[in-house]
Amino acid sequence: MTIFEKSVQGRKGYELPVYDIEEVKCEIPEHLLRKEPPMLPEVSEVDVVRHYTDLALKNYSVDRGFYPLGSCTMKYNPKINEDMAALFTNLHPFQPRETITGAIKLMGHLKELLCEITGTDDMTLQPAAGAHGELTGLLVARAYFEDKGELEKRRKVLVPDSAHGTNPASAAMAGFEVIELKSGEDGCVNLDELKAHLDDSVAVIMLTNPNTLGLFEKDILEIARMAHEVGALLYYDGANLNAIMGRTRPGDMGFDIVHLNLHKTFSTPHGMGGPGSGPIGVKKHLAPYLPVPIVKKTESGYDLDYNLPKSIGMVRSFYGNFLVMVKAYTYILTMGNKGLKHVSDMAVLNANYLRKKLSRLYKVAYDRICMHEFVIDNEEFAKKTGVKTLDIAKRILDYGMHAPTIYFPLIVHEAMMIEPTETESKMTLDRFVEIMEKIYEEAHSNPELVKKAPYTTPVKRLDDVSATKFPIFRYKK
Repeated sequence: MTIFEKSVQGRKGYELPVYDIEEVKCEIPEHLLRKEPPMLPEVSEVDVVRHYTDLALKNYSVDRGFYPLGSCTMKYNPKINEDMAALFTNLHPFQPRETITGAIKLMGHLKELLCEITGTDDMTLQPAAGAHGELTGLLVARAYFEDKGELEKRRKVLVPDSAHGTNPASAAMAGFEVIELKSGEDGCVNLDELKAHLDDSVAVIMLTNPNTLGLFEKDILEIARMAHEVGALLYYDGANLNAIMGRTRPGDMGFDIVHLNLHKTFSTPHGMGGPGSGPIGVKKHLAPYLPVPIVKKTESGYDLDYNLPKSIGMVRSFYGNFLVMVKAYTYILTMGNKGLKHVSDMAVLNANYLRKKLSRLYKVAYDRICMHEFVIDNEEFAKKTGVKTLDIAKRILDYGMHAPTIYFPLIVHEAMMIEPTETESKMTLDRFVEIMEKIYEEAHSNPELVKKAPYTTPVKRLDDVSATKFPIFRYKK
C-alpha cells in the first residue's frame, strides 16, 4: 500500500499558526507559480512514521542478514564508519579553503594509503563510483596516447569475455573499439588468444584479477610484459581487490591504471545507485592526465592542486563523494596493515569453504581453489529437474537470506556466483549450505514448489517480461 492510499480527506500532520507579520510580495515570476495545489497525501504524522517504518522493515540489507552477491563484495559496514562520517556532515564545498584543511588532509592521507595498498604512484579520489572510475581511467589513457600522437592508431581495448559489463561499456564511451577475448579452458586469459589480437593498435587491456570467475590470473606477469611490449596500457578493475588486499598489489603485477571501489573493498555501504566512490590510481607516466584538483602534500601539510596542464579536467563536482572517503579512511585505520591482509585471508577461506561444501551437490564451474568467490553451473541441474537458477534464487528468499548473483558471468550458463566476504561466520555459512541442500532436495522431490517461489516475501514472483516491456514509473490513482 502506498502513502497515497492511506490518505483521508481533511487529515493533517500539523498546522502552522496564523502569521501576525506583514506578507511579503512574492518575487517569483507568475509563470513559475503553481496554479493548482500539489498532489500530496492527507495523512497524520503518525501515519507517515508508521508507513515508512513499515517499508524500512521490509527492506533487506547486510545489517539484517547474509548477502552473498558475487562480484559485489557486500561486506558489513562497521558503525564506527558512520560515526566518523557524521563529524563532517556540516562541511560545504564552497567554504573558504582555510576552513577545510582537515578534510583536505584526510583526503591526502587516504590517497597515500590507497596508493600504498595498490602499488600506484598517484591517484584521484574524484570519480563517484566504479564504472565512473573505469571511464575516468580510460579517459586518462586516451589523453596519454593523444599526447604521444598515437591516439589515431590506438583505437582498441581488449576485454575478456568474463569481464564486468561496465568494462566494454566504459571503453565504448571513451571512444574506443572493444575487442572481446575468449577465456581459456581454465577460465583465465588465453595467451594465444591475447597474442592474436595484440599489436600497436591496442590502447588498453582491461582485466580483473582475480577475475570474475574468482580465479587468479596466473599469467599476469606475462600478460603485462606482452601489453607493454607493444606499448599498450594494462587496466585493473578493482571490484575483486578484497581477495588480494594486503597480499599483493596490482601495481606490482604490471598494471598502469587501477580503479577501486571504496564502497566494496573498504566496507562503505552501496547499492541502489549510491553512495559510492571509485578512485583511480596510476603509475607516474599517467599522473599528468589525472582529473583536477589533485590533493598533494606540501611543506605545511596538504593542498589542492589545479595546475595540471594535461589534465582531462574535472569528472565530478568538487572533490568526489567525501563522506564515503571518510568511511573508507576510518576502515583502513581501524584495520591496519595486518588487518587488511587478514580480511583477504578470511574472504578466500570462506569462499573455498562454501565451494567445497556445495560441490557435493551442485556443479562448480571451475572446481579448484578459488579466491574470494566462485561460480556454480546449474545447466545440467536445470535440464534434469526443470528448476532453473532463477528458481533457486527465488526460493532462497523464503529461507530469509538474500540470493547470490545469478546469470553472471555470461560464459557460464545458468550461473550462480557466490561471494561470502570475510565478515560472515562459519555458523552463517553452514546455514546457507543447509538452505542450498534443502532446495536441492525440493528440486528433485517437488520441483513446482521451487519454480513458484517465493512465498514469504511482500511481493511474490514477478512477471519479468511485462516489467521489462511495460514498466510503470509513477503512481497513478
